Amino acid sequence: MPELPEVETTRRGLAPHLVGRRVVALDVRQPKLRWPIPRELRVQLPGQRIEAIERRAKYLLVHTEPGSALLHLGMSGSLRVLPATTPVGPHDHVDWRLDSGRVLRFTDPRRFGSQLWQPRGETHELLAGLGPEPLSDAFDGDHLWLRSRGRRAAVKLFLMDQGIVVGVGNIYASEALFAAGIHPRRAAGSVSRERYARLAAEVKRILAYAIGRGGTTLRDFISPDGTPGYFEQELMVYGRAGEPCRACGTPVRASVIGQRSTFHCPRCQR
Repeated sequence: MPELPEVETTRRGLAPHLVGRRVVALDVRQPKLRWPIPRELRVQLPGQRIEAIERRAKYLLVHTEPGSALLHLGMSGSLRVLPATTPVGPHDHVDWRLDSGRVLRFTDPRRFGSQLWQPRGETHELLAGLGPEPLSDAFDGDHLWLRSRGRRAAVKLFLMDQGIVVGVGNIYASEALFAAGIHPRRAAGSVSRERYARLAAEVKRILAYAIGRGGTTLRDFISPDGTPGYFEQELMVYGRAGEPCRACGTPVRASVIGQRSTFHCPRCQR
């Protein structure tokens, strides 16, 4: 599933082609994605000029005067700006026809992505209750320490809780915990304030670096210009079960926490 760096890479790639453009029409070939495409999107979006594209957690918000299209890539979705004459494939579910003569095409083989609508001045229920952005000043070690008091859940699950901080998915949680030297199964409430300060700093560093590298190519992610992300080549533990730790040489271990694959170094992480 695309995580925050991949979604941010998509936003940055799309913005120069979309902001200031008018949506002429929508071609909806498959209305049933994770949720049905709402009538409000089909009615409100055509004819509107795109004012800005914002990312909130792993969602993209395409802002127009009456409201915002709320887009999620799901497990395998992608958004690309293409010539309007580009042939349509079997998984190309939605085209936004632009006044530039190009289309914004949403492709999603698994159909776990979504295109929804948020009226201006309202907050969609999917965005309500989300925690701070990890690259914002509102996210730091003190925030993690205060929210973790009394929690027995594994620190990895705590870090992936979107009510605590948004956008830190499985890959980057594993990498940040390794960088901070924290075992992913340690109870969140047992981690000290000092170690949370380091963890927050590593989350920020790793996410910012991954964005600069274009995200991580795992299975389906390709950026809007068709190029892969390169952070996968530099992963320290994720997906490296049995391989030597890049820091100490101890074999990386794999386990399952909360039904998600987890990777850690038993020597470097305590």
